[in-house]
Amino acid sequence: MEDVNIITKLAIEALEDVKGKDIVELSTGNLTSLFQRMIIATGDSNRQVKALGRSVEAKLKEAGADIVGAEGFEFGEWVLVDAGDVVVHVMLPAVRDYYDIEALWGGEKPSFHTNAKPWNAAQ
Repeated sequence: MEDVNIITKLAIEALEDVKGKDIVELSTGNLTSLFQRMIIATGDSNRQVKALGRSVEAKLKEAGADIVGAEGFEFGEWVLVDAGDVVVHVMLPAVRDYYDIEALWGGEKPSFHTNAKPWNAAQ
């Protein structure tokens, strides 16, 4: 399977199936030749981040997409699934906020809607 639009759609569906939050799709073809799309999502817990990554990996494999690599499942703070032309990042809110990879690739940082007090590394 090589169609970037189909792979992107399936990956987003897999994230939505496991209640991924703040899902952002970025077109990166004009910025790099390494991949065409980047999808970024947030999970509320390490367990959910891992489940979101596994959901994407399973759905894409089932559809016949080649998974080049997947990592981050050990700790579940930031999981990456590389499907060639589509790369999926799933992160905890604090990790996503800290690294702000959307800004690196031309997107906007999401505003996280949580009832918890703001995260601060100094506390």
